[in-house]
Amino acid sequence: MTFINLEDETGMVNVLCTPGVWARHRKLAHTAPALLIRGQVQNASGAITVVAERMGRLTLAVGARSRDFR
Repeated sequence: MTFINLEDETGMVNVLCTPGVWARHRKLAHTAPALLIRGQVQNASGAITVVAERMGRLTLAVGARSRDFR
């Protein structure tokens, strides 16, 4: 099993990848600027996890700018 922690401005999500899903999408997960994850949500003892079924490249329409809040 492979665990991925994805984060954006709104929070974090834990993603669990089975060996088969990881074998199919590992290169994409390492190279994509952003990921689209499709899967099932599990809630075990308050810990919410997405069990990935598919991954896709999410193309960013604009370049990401640094957001320095100082």
